[in-house]
Amino acid sequence: MIDRQMFNDLFNNLDKENVVELIDIFFSQYEERFEAIRKNVNDRDFDHLRETSHKLKGALVLFMDPVTSQLSKRFVEMARSKTEAGLDQMLADLEKNTRLLVEELRVIRNEL
Repeated sequence: MIDRQMFNDLFNNLDKENVVELIDIFFSQYEERFEAIRKNVNDRDFDHLRETSHKLKGALVLFMDPVTSQLSKRFVEMARSKTEAGLDQMLADLEKNTRLLVEELRVIRNEL
C-alpha cells in the first residue's frame, strides 16, 4: 500500500502532468521487466536477474509502497547472493504486491 503522505511529499513540487508521465512510464515498463525476471528465475540466471530486478526495484521504490519496496530489495539481495531457496515464492509475492501497487497507481492517476 502506497504511503500517500510520503508520495505526496515526494511529488509535491512536480506538476500533475509530470506525475502522470512517471506513472505511465512505469505502466509501460513493468510487465516487460517482470517477463525478463521470470525468464531469469526460470533459467537461474542470477547475473541477469540481479540487473533486471535492480531496475525494477528502482522503479518500485519511487512510488512509496513500503511493502513492495522491501520485497524488491530482498529480491535483489537474493539475486546478488544467488539464493535459490524461496526465489520462486519471492517472485510470486513481488508480482502480487506489484499488481496491487499498479491498482493504487491507477486510482492516483485518475485523481490527478
